[in-house]
Amino acid sequence: MRDRKILYAGAFLRSLGTSLIGVLLGIYLAKLHFDPAEVGLVIGVGLAGAATAALLVTIAGDRVGRRRALMALAILGALGAGIAAASSHLAVLAAAAFIGMLNGMGRDRGPSLVLDQAILPATINDQQRTLAFAWYNIFQDAGHALGALLAGAPVLLRRGLEVEELASLRLAIAGYGLLLLLTAVLYSRLSPAVETRPRAHAVPLSDDTRRRLWKISALFGIDSLAGGFLTSSLLSFFFFQRFGATEGVVGLLFFGARVANAASHLGAAWLAKHFGLLKTMVFTHIPSSLLLVTVAFAPTFPVAAVLFLLREGLVEMDVPTRQSYVMAMVRPEERTLASGITNLVRLGGWAVAPALAGLLMQGTSLAAPLFVGAAMKISYDVLLYRAFWRTKPPEEA
Repeated sequence: MRDRKILYAGAFLRSLGTSLIGVLLGIYLAKLHFDPAEVGLVIGVGLAGAATAALLVTIAGDRVGRRRALMALAILGALGAGIAAASSHLAVLAAAAFIGMLNGMGRDRGPSLVLDQAILPATINDQQRTLAFAWYNIFQDAGHALGALLAGAPVLLRRGLEVEELASLRLAIAGYGLLLLLTAVLYSRLSPAVETRPRAHAVPLSDDTRRRLWKISALFGIDSLAGGFLTSSLLSFFFFQRFGATEGVVGLLFFGARVANAASHLGAAWLAKHFGLLKTMVFTHIPSSLLLVTVAFAPTFPVAAVLFLLREGLVEMDVPTRQSYVMAMVRPEERTLASGITNLVRLGGWAVAPALAGLLMQGTSLAAPLFVGAAMKISYDVLLYRAFWRTKPPEEA
């Protein structure tokens, strides 16, 4: 129970910083006079750093120790944030984004999640597993919501303390680094129970697990590539450029979005209990993609904001259900590897797409990534249901 509380608290603080950087990174880069393609490049490099870290955690996380790995990830993130806050050069910012795994997605889906996801099922029984993941995601989205509000801090610094505009953004990004250092302190208090029993060699995946992971990872690749067109940094850049919304206004919008996400997680657990994990994942996700398309046609910012918030009330219902579903399909000793593979695929897709989205924004339309992302997500949902509608987790079998 104590370890679960530490995981919840760490997820809250990490997502607080992730949401902050997700809202501010695109605006910060715009203030440095980077064009959309360069903005997309920096965001993509940051997500590539997260994907690389996820790969290392997947391969060596259990061997190095889950507690130590979580602490190291937090310290590297803080280092990258500090460098990003101090520089104005594209190459340095890209390097800082890679080292610090700067998450322009605005959602806490990085390498630390791989370890959290592997640890959490061991703290609860099968019947309560989905609810435990729902609460984990509620703490994440509470952090996401408050982090979006915190993104308005540069405005307060400029008005209250007369801090120069660029300096206020730099201070906010440095604050993100401090939040990550706090998570390192928290993780140092995890008990030895979070570690797996030492083994002389890697645990081989069963044939069933291998087949399922290949299939579901390929589908997650489609979904993550679509998600990379829709990072929080790019969406905040869209609202900033299309409607002239300031970082304070965009921060309030993402606060509302994360509150809607958090409320949806308990709804997802209830729906999964009555209708099943897979149906909850698919039949809440498709309407969210259709709502996203309508944002592109909104004539004013208030209309776009309402449509965006409606979308956010549905789009995250597949997260706790997806995490629970994947962990239910594998043996306990396979969970770190399964979590790592599925999250690595997602991070890889997110890393590739932002640069393409930036080029689309610059070469065609600011709204182009919204259309591409929505179409790909709907395709993913249809394919996922067709592939796995017969595969039931233990509590549904």
